[in-house]
Amino acid sequence: MDRSGLSDVVENERTNAAIGWFFVAVFVAAGVGELLTGELVQAGFVLATAGLAVVPAVAYRNPRAMLPWEVLALAVLPVLGQAFVGGQTIDGVTLSGRVVRYFAVAAVALVVAVELDVFTPVRMNYSFAVLFVAVTTMAAAGVWAVVQWLSDLYLGTEFLLGRPDEIAHTALMWDFVAATLAGVGAGLLFEFYFRRRAHARERLPAAVSGGESR
Repeated sequence: MDRSGLSDVVENERTNAAIGWFFVAVFVAAGVGELLTGELVQAGFVLATAGLAVVPAVAYRNPRAMLPWEVLALAVLPVLGQAFVGGQTIDGVTLSGRVVRYFAVAAVALVVAVELDVFTPVRMNYSFAVLFVAVTTMAAAGVWAVVQWLSDLYLGTEFLLGRPDEIAHTALMWDFVAATLAGVGAGLLFEFYFRRRAHARERLPAAVSGGESR
């Protein structure tokens, strides 16, 4: 099917790269802001996401070798959410809690999956693609839990150790439930959009995609 108009513009190699680098700049600015306010754990997460986003450009030594801008837009949403609505609640749900946290974790898993699919020879069938993103999200949630525990031990935060054991354990289990649901959603998004409709390879330089770039 021929594509033209706005869809052709945003899927252009140069435009995609420019939008992608803009989002990387947002990550870096947000990470620096978190550092300045003393939120070291959150800053590390945001800056690590920025690092993942630039892996293709660094690996290929080409600034146009960028992820589809849409996946970076999804990853930046929880960062902006933390900045603008952090701490606010709706019907008792804290928006800077599980809702934002595991949307961010799922977005990171999505970044990893798209990078593997676009920039490596790895090819996954439908069911494995969804499972991979879901499991990657759960693994990232596990790493995040360990980071919070270490932060409580050595930085004096109270993510886990500041609460009674039963409450902390229950909250941690719900965190993994939230991560699993977010991961399944991210897996479905990966399969039905980023693998089938995003035309990611067409947005890469010819030296990276192996074809003709635009």
